[in-house]
Amino acid sequence: MMGNAITISLSNLRFFAYHGLYEEERKTGNEFEVNLSVSYIPSENVIRELDHSINYVKLHELVKAEMRQHRDLLETFVMELAEKIHADFPAVKKLEISIDKLHPPIPEFTGKVGVKYSKEF
Repeated sequence: MMGNAITISLSNLRFFAYHGLYEEERKTGNEFEVNLSVSYIPSENVIRELDHSINYVKLHELVKAEMRQHRDLLETFVMELAEKIHADFPAVKKLEISIDKLHPPIPEFTGKVGVKYSKEF
């Protein structure tokens, strides 16, 4: 249990990318939605400077860069993204990531499919 934690969230991030197991998905691409939250224990009683927090602009840049890298599986994406976030932001003690494929290539399917991953460090 993390007492005195701060959580930074990025919600409903939209990307067009080419993740997918099937050849057609790698050619046509798809729309994805990513949600991310990272939690850390602040080093200050009151945070007044960005250096004492997790910069959400840099988090977004990291997610955007990773979305450009093809993965066959969404599970691979969330697990590798979690490791990259922790490598870049070692203060992160817990994170949750979800990714939804908004138009999965399933005949007569309405809705979206997704993967959610959480990890504590």
